[in-house]
Amino acid sequence: MRRIDLWEHQPSAPLALAGTELQTLLGEAKALELSITPTGGGGNEFVVRPGSTVGAVETGGLSVLIRPKIGIPQLLSLACYAIGKVRFRHEDFDFPEEDALPDVLARALAYQARRAFSRGLLHGYRTEEEALYTVRGRIRFDEQIRRRSGVPLPVEVRYDEFTDDILENRLVGAAAHRLGGMRPRSQEARRRLGWIAGMLDSVSLVEFPGRGVPSVTFGRLNEHYRGVVELSRLILRHSAFESSRGEVRASGFLMDMNDVFQEFVTAALREALGLSARAFGEYGIPSLDKDGRVSLRPDLTWWRDRECIFVADVKYKNVDQGRVPNTDLYQLLAYVTALDLPAGLLVYAEGEADVATYNVRCSGKRLEVVALDLSGALDQVLARVGCLARKVRGLGDEARRRASAGVAVGGARA
Repeated sequence: MRRIDLWEHQPSAPLALAGTELQTLLGEAKALELSITPTGGGGNEFVVRPGSTVGAVETGGLSVLIRPKIGIPQLLSLACYAIGKVRFRHEDFDFPEEDALPDVLARALAYQARRAFSRGLLHGYRTEEEALYTVRGRIRFDEQIRRRSGVPLPVEVRYDEFTDDILENRLVGAAAHRLGGMRPRSQEARRRLGWIAGMLDSVSLVEFPGRGVPSVTFGRLNEHYRGVVELSRLILRHSAFESSRGEVRASGFLMDMNDVFQEFVTAALREALGLSARAFGEYGIPSLDKDGRVSLRPDLTWWRDRECIFVADVKYKNVDQGRVPNTDLYQLLAYVTALDLPAGLLVYAEGEADVATYNVRCSGKRLEVVALDLSGALDQVLARVGCLARKVRGLGDEARRRASAGVAVGGARA
């Protein structure tokens, strides 16, 4: 299988692609956000440039790896915090740089599983309903009458089973199985996945859909499982990609950096501000026009007493020479206008857009642009989010002062 290594938003060196390889890449270009252009020198050489989708995919006879600019360990650390507020340390993902993403995930999952399983597999109670020839738990009289009226045995019962076949272990087992299907390149990664499968031999193998991976409530009894469970949820959420074109199939692990960045900024700001998901998040707002024909949905809004006091958009997109695209500014202006707020915020990843303030003519509106540096340890990134939270709080205070002075602020929540 031919290996093609790419970097997010970076054009590749000229690649010689046979006819079948070119058709395979063209078939997955939309899903992988690939642009494929001929070099212009004739022959079968092409330049392949990825977008903001990163990860690893096997399709046809190709193994395509798209590395993130921030590095695989940092990507996984930020993504796990975004979905479960897990504070992984950098050393938790300290694996050889040349490892492909499935190999890194396999090693990281095994590392977290060893820590979680060191106390033995987690057990819990699971409710079972079945027909038995002895009474166990409670008799389901309604079902007994409906199914077996006048027949004494078997008896329909409901009971609680103390078992290791519970959601936490099922998530870990499903994640290990999903990674195994990606055929990690290193023997060490495959061996570690086999160890997880052996440890969970008595646990049911469940296929969780990417968009329906359940969350787990943590407490005193299962807190030590948080790391391995949230990493498993991340793997299951982003490894559901699969497509087919005739006899060619593609499967792998893909993450859209736009989504990862927005989810991380939302979770980290909400935590820094001490707000609930109901007060701070992605919510629809009053439409741009009075007739309700132009709907709006910003990435972040802050609601207080049914009034919006802050609005922002979060952008990871690759921009040209640090210049904020006009379309992004127009979009934010529409939000602050519809909500009648004095200012709005655009949050970019560091290195994509320059910090700036735009004072809009004839409206009194202000559009502020900030950049969040994602480099370094997670605690360092969260400290920078804390500084960003102070700016967000300042914009919210400004809107409240404007409202208390008798000027309308924010529309009612949609």
